[in-house]
Amino acid sequence: MKPIVLMVNDDGINAPGLKHLFHALKDKVDLTVVAPLHEKSGAGLSMTLTKPLRILKKPFEGIEAFTVNGTPADCVKLALTSLYETPPDLIVSGINRGSNAGRNVLYSGTIGGVIEGVYRNSIQGIAFSSCEYENTSYEPLQKYVYPIIQHVLEHPLPTGTFLNVNFPRHTESPVKGLKFAKQGRSFWTDNPDKRSHPEGDHYYWLGGKWRDHDEEPESDVHLLGQGYISAVPIHVNELTDHNHFEKHKTIFEDYFDEYSF
Repeated sequence: MKPIVLMVNDDGINAPGLKHLFHALKDKVDLTVVAPLHEKSGAGLSMTLTKPLRILKKPFEGIEAFTVNGTPADCVKLALTSLYETPPDLIVSGINRGSNAGRNVLYSGTIGGVIEGVYRNSIQGIAFSSCEYENTSYEPLQKYVYPIIQHVLEHPLPTGTFLNVNFPRHTESPVKGLKFAKQGRSFWTDNPDKRSHPEGDHYYWLGGKWRDHDEEPESDVHLLGQGYISAVPIHVNELTDHNHFEKHKTIFEDYFDEYSF
């Protein structure tokens, strides 16, 4: 029996990366595509609460896919509650146009769709992204997708953990290999582009510029720069800082025992 896989992204139903991810998997898994109607890059784990959501059927690469007028997390929420009677074996997201290495992971809608599944029913999840933002060539990446998925299916991730996979920038040399990595610290920081409206008002495009940090040799940022595919296991099930909790629980509670509210 083929694995049951839900596919989502944040670049939208018409994104080339989604189509290439589909073709990498279509003959190997039982696939359902549910993607945003429009691009939702930077949506993170956000959801839509101020307008109704609609699931629309859409022809997609020879199958019937679904599109949602919301975020990647909305897509997964509706898919799991309205399209599936039993949860899928895996959620895959991407292939994103642009890196989700380093701290960028905190903003990513590509990542948000996977986290939504990890939170709900502990569904396995893998996010795929390409560090090449301009003139991205996805076809050479397809051959790596299913072997990574097959590995996760054969060696399941711990509850609350998903795999964040990034492909390096295009180079004249082939990919050097695949590395299990740590999430790096570098990220895109603020670089607003101030512009003037014809009527005299100012407005901004919230651009960004890359901010480097000293990276460990095993970080995804470092390994991608060396030409490797990075795969980072990211745990989101337990968010407590247990070290701080144990050290400061008594200090915190004793401090407030002195107050009369």
